[in-house]
Amino acid sequence: MIVVRSPFRISFAGGGSDLPAYYRRFGGAVVSTTIDKYMYLVIHPYFNPKIRVKYSRLEDVERVEDIQHPIVRECLTRHRIPKGMEIASFADVPAGSGLGSSSAFTVGLLHALEAHQGRSVSASELAAAACDVEINRLGEPIGKQDQYASAFGGLSYIQFNSDDSVEVERLIVTPKTLRGFERRLMMFYLGQERSAGAILREQSANMADPAMAAGVARMVELAGQFRRALESSRLDECGHLLNENWRLKRGLAGGVSSEYVDEMYDRALASGASGGKLLGAGTGGFLLLYCEAERQEKVRCSLKELREMPFRFSEGGSQVIFSDNSEYLENIPLQNATM
Repeated sequence: MIVVRSPFRISFAGGGSDLPAYYRRFGGAVVSTTIDKYMYLVIHPYFNPKIRVKYSRLEDVERVEDIQHPIVRECLTRHRIPKGMEIASFADVPAGSGLGSSSAFTVGLLHALEAHQGRSVSASELAAAACDVEINRLGEPIGKQDQYASAFGGLSYIQFNSDDSVEVERLIVTPKTLRGFERRLMMFYLGQERSAGAILREQSANMADPAMAAGVARMVELAGQFRRALESSRLDECGHLLNENWRLKRGLAGGVSSEYVDEMYDRALASGASGGKLLGAGTGGFLLLYCEAERQEKVRCSLKELREMPFRFSEGGSQVIFSDNSEYLENIPLQNATM
């Protein structure tokens, strides 16, 4: 049995610049962190000479090509696994909630398959493989930040270069600043789980518009400013940078926000939050807010119909947390995907 845990992420600034339609022309960058909410993937021997896949559905098939779950099918096609395998997934938050769950699933499954075959894999290799599955093989209109965030973990500045290479730099932040930043963040669940595909396709198409591209360029600048603010312990700037980033993001495509989202966000600002954003491509999911501790209770009261989700930052990326594969255990300690 192999068990892999891959973290979800929250993105602070620069989202949208990880789409190929933008970064292949101009280069892009985001600041994001992983949190203590995870996707768990389990691979277990199956008594029958079939492949069983358990998620929100149950599939029991003879051939890989008969699997309906597209990510599972493509990952297994890539690895050419033997029959007699059972795959199950479990998540701490719902799918389609803006925390990068699909990419965490892909990263985790690829990591589990590598471990099942007794191989180590670097975080960079793992993220690149996940991008290949989701973007190249499945044609999803998504960017690259989620795969790299989940594979590497931690609070990072992720740069997307025009030649398709990606650089991940861990932010150098003092423990005191990191704790202070973490305490000032709140997250509320809006519901409305959704597929981001249509919104992301529109965003990509809009990159041909110079005004839209200029908006994303400003968001990339904000990512750099956000990084410098954290590394210089200037936390008072973070809320305002989040707010500007969100105002820009709302203009990238129709459906990024809604009247309901705008109402909740405006309520939070009126109650003391200095900034925030909707996580993911838009429409629903989690609303992230930046708020000083003494004002947080007032914000909670103003959003009393929403469910708050406490969270902490996490350091590690995708990790094998259990393996009884003797060949794997003899050669590879249970640890994060290597850098």
